[in-house]
Amino acid sequence: MSETTYDDALTVLRRLVGNPAATFHDGQYEAIEQLVDEHRRALVVQRTGWGKSAVYFVATMLLRARGAGPTVLVSPLLALMRDQVAAAERAGVRAVAINSTNAHEWDSLLASLAADEVDVLLVSPERLNNPSFRDTQLPALVERLGMLVVDEAHCISDWGHDFRPDYRRLRDLISVMPAGVPVLATTATANARVVADVAEQLGGASVLTIRGPLARTSLRLGVLRLPDARTRLGWLLSHLADLPGSGIIYTLTVSAAEDTARLLREAGHEVRAYTGQTDPAEREDLEAALKGNAVKALVATSALGMGFDKPDLGFVLHLGAPSSPVAYYQQVGRAGRATESADVLLLPGPEDRDIWQYFATASMPSQERASRVLAELADGSVLSTPALEALVNVRRTQLELLLKVLDVDGAVTRVRGGWTSTGRPWTYDAERYARIAAARTAEQQHMLEYERTDGCRMEFLQRSLDDATAAPCGRCDSCAGAWYPASVASAAADSAAKAIDRVGVPIEPRAQWPAGVERLGVRGRIAAGDRASEGRALARLTDLGWGSVLRSVLAAGAPDAPVTRAVLDGCVRVLAQWDWDERPTSVVAMPSRGRPVLVDSLARGLAEIGRLPYAGALSLVDGGPVGEPGGSSAFRLAAVWERFDASALTLAPGPVLLVDDLVDSRWTVTVAARALRASGASAVLPFALALRG
Repeated sequence: MSETTYDDALTVLRRLVGNPAATFHDGQYEAIEQLVDEHRRALVVQRTGWGKSAVYFVATMLLRARGAGPTVLVSPLLALMRDQVAAAERAGVRAVAINSTNAHEWDSLLASLAADEVDVLLVSPERLNNPSFRDTQLPALVERLGMLVVDEAHCISDWGHDFRPDYRRLRDLISVMPAGVPVLATTATANARVVADVAEQLGGASVLTIRGPLARTSLRLGVLRLPDARTRLGWLLSHLADLPGSGIIYTLTVSAAEDTARLLREAGHEVRAYTGQTDPAEREDLEAALKGNAVKALVATSALGMGFDKPDLGFVLHLGAPSSPVAYYQQVGRAGRATESADVLLLPGPEDRDIWQYFATASMPSQERASRVLAELADGSVLSTPALEALVNVRRTQLELLLKVLDVDGAVTRVRGGWTSTGRPWTYDAERYARIAAARTAEQQHMLEYERTDGCRMEFLQRSLDDATAAPCGRCDSCAGAWYPASVASAAADSAAKAIDRVGVPIEPRAQWPAGVERLGVRGRIAAGDRASEGRALARLTDLGWGSVLRSVLAAGAPDAPVTRAVLDGCVRVLAQWDWDERPTSVVAMPSRGRPVLVDSLARGLAEIGRLPYAGALSLVDGGPVGEPGGSSAFRLAAVWERFDASALTLAPGPVLLVDDLVDSRWTVTVAARALRASGASAVLPFALALRG
């Protein structure tokens, strides 16, 4: 050990944490020394709160003092970047971030970088493949790079619980860096398989791996199994105020986060929803509110996860379980980082497995889709993502993920104006994706075992991350008995029941034709006289209450049966609450090929109860829609274009209530509404049992 390096490092550490008596945690100085003196590549796997950021900030300042260039810190989330920049400023480290929210500052930031006035540059992995940054800024930056840091490094690995394809391109960046530039990768959530995968991409056998015990002695873990969403929400209403300090309530879906937050606010609790759909500026405000204890909790999806830093977070509660113990450990690690005790409680739900399956299948690239994309780019064309979407029938979010995978694999590359083929041979690795799918299925089963185990819960999580120091914690509900009440106040249960029985979700009308459908004779805005009006659905498929009922009714393989009285009554409640400009004068059914009995009985039932004439179903033209539901907007529109005919219907003057079972892309009801408007309907009000999403 170099005494000079140690003394200098300790001085920087104490300035960093603002404590003149601070000392290094086990493993911190060892990592710093290897980076600064030996210029090694290191992977640090340590629990949340151990001080991984101290390692790269201290190492950066020592390297800078020795004449090294700036550190590039690859960071996955805006919230994490904000925390890292703030922590750096407190320590006198000059850190700046280049991301999607500060484009107006890029020129000045890059000028500061060129003037060597920046110690740490934070970028997202996606930024590394931005054509302008990659081609004009990155080469010069690589030449003078002092250190590369990869935060949340489990994202590099296919096997990680939060795989990000753009992270894999770091392997290419590392391969072109000058010799002797140290590399540090950090994570708190990596099992042995992920560690091996990340180490290989950093350099294989030459990578130093520093692993510490992952037990969190401050966390008090528990699992409370309750029969249904009504009871779980009732428990939360009864006991949220009793949980220590402020914290995070995690849900599996956006709709669950929004519905839960609304219920708690109506009961007088100071909570807010935080999801991937929350505006970036609002996210920053919400994070500040939680850190300042201005709210009791944020009700969040996994959008509030990696790197969010509130050392005194008092609790983490899950309404619904993440799909693996590793993902669960990552989220609960937000709590109790600088407190002696924090409460962590899981309230699993019977719908969890359906939600896991949905997200698992949505994220896996398929050979068929990849082949379609490569075929369209084979002639050397440069196509934007929207243009490709119109050609390959892959929905935008799935197409973006697929393009990133193909880019990382070297088959396509991102250039100005879009994407183009590299011309390199590419083979779909079916065996690899099958292994990943099997591993994720096994992890889901492992999560169910965590819920049911009578052994120590912290030990279970440690073993899930291949922590050799795993041992009973003495604090969880298995070790010390249940620390949480199981009772649910009857008034709270009633309030929860009313909340989840809430009906009515808007179906926003399409206002713009998609790109790539000019061959159909339409483009730009949909003419006012052709549009549907705003519609309603009974509920979303992901809703806590009616969602479970509708998932059962609309499940693949479910019998096509008449609508039940309970569901019909719920639909009538939606109509009673609908603030339409003019009451419908006719009811028309969509001509369903999959559930004709269900849709017909629903339309007839609503007509009878509303004392409205039932005009029948639209006629199918040339056999009706072609292909399967889903896919890109351009393909879905083409599949239903002019496939519905309303000319045989006798419509009363006025608006039409158009009834269907499930609304997904909204192009079916858009085209059907256009046909009804052409046949004299003054307005078309779409109504469906369920809205997907």
